[in-house]
Amino acid sequence: MPTKKKEEEKSPLFLGRFGTSLKCGIVGIPNVGKSTFFNVLTKNNVPAENFPFCTIDPSEARVAVPDERFNFLCEFHKPASKVPAFLQVVDIAGLVKGAHEGQGLGNAFLSNIGACDAIFHVVRAFEDSDVTHIEGDVNPVRDMETIHDELRKKDEQYIANQIGSLEKTVVRGGDKLRKLEYDTMLKIRKCIVDDKQDVRFGNWSAAEVDVLNKHLLLTSKPVIYLLNLSEKDYIRKKNKWLVKIKQWIDAREAGATIIPFSGALESILVDMPEDEAKRYLADKNTTSALSKIISNGYKALHLQYFFTCGPDEVRAWTVMQGTKAPQAAGKIHTDFENGFIMAEVMKFDDFKEHGTEVAVKAAGKYRQQGRNYVVEDGDIIFFKFNAGAGLTASKKK
Repeated sequence: MPTKKKEEEKSPLFLGRFGTSLKCGIVGIPNVGKSTFFNVLTKNNVPAENFPFCTIDPSEARVAVPDERFNFLCEFHKPASKVPAFLQVVDIAGLVKGAHEGQGLGNAFLSNIGACDAIFHVVRAFEDSDVTHIEGDVNPVRDMETIHDELRKKDEQYIANQIGSLEKTVVRGGDKLRKLEYDTMLKIRKCIVDDKQDVRFGNWSAAEVDVLNKHLLLTSKPVIYLLNLSEKDYIRKKNKWLVKIKQWIDAREAGATIIPFSGALESILVDMPEDEAKRYLADKNTTSALSKIISNGYKALHLQYFFTCGPDEVRAWTVMQGTKAPQAAGKIHTDFENGFIMAEVMKFDDFKEHGTEVAVKAAGKYRQQGRNYVVEDGDIIFFKFNAGAGLTASKKK
């Protein structure tokens, strides 16, 4: 008799929206290089023969997620269609001190951040007399403090309003159904007002996370710090502010993702033909940081992808981390989820090592997985489903 399947694992707890149409917002004070970074990202993904590209509006765009695994599969299958995973990026106008009170159109800009799911916090660490600084001098630690405070103070305002409303219904009205929400709001207030701590660093139960995810507070969003250096400093990997920036971030968020880049260098590279850009980087003994930035932004959203591949198409399908096989199949078509039978799975590394699907099967590494299988990043999957009139195997994409 086959052994009983293990009890289904609980889904991981994530702060934020659930879905695959998630966005990274580019945030910082004015004149730190946000739009330069955004423009480099969009230009870098223009070639239609390699990747489909879509500019949604002047401040929002989709950029292809670079992945050597995807490139390998495309080279192997030489498909008619190539569809990578995408990261959706939003260029948000600069925040200034007092933004939470409406300074510098701050309410509108903070609302734009609220519509995003993760933050690229661009920090200026370069000197340039042609690019004025809103505070008169370059001080990245002060600038990070400004952004940090404005996001937290906006959350303070929001929580105060929510608590005021809940007190009417829960405390005075006796609404027991919203007691958990009220208690959670009080705990959030302690976190951000008393402890001066971002929401994402709090210790939250599963029930509290459910409440938090209804409100999508600004300080609950994951942050990736992008340090914008001059080309010279980026190449030599030295800058007088690097140690102080690291100390400031570590004091608030030990282990945070910090990526140095040079907007000036990337702006030069993006206008060059690919072979010329490679020579330029080789001559300077350096590399572009764009691929690392895009990949980390994608991971910060708790996203991953699996591949379907064949001569017609190689495609990366975006799913949330922790997604099970039937729901992953549903990304291709709802019939695949509704009639799910099994997922035939190869690990990319096994496919690359053995060279063909037949060889992977011969090596005993081609797995048939059921509906409790949790899809892993980079899986190559072939779904079988019941279309209602007998067993039908899905086409390989």
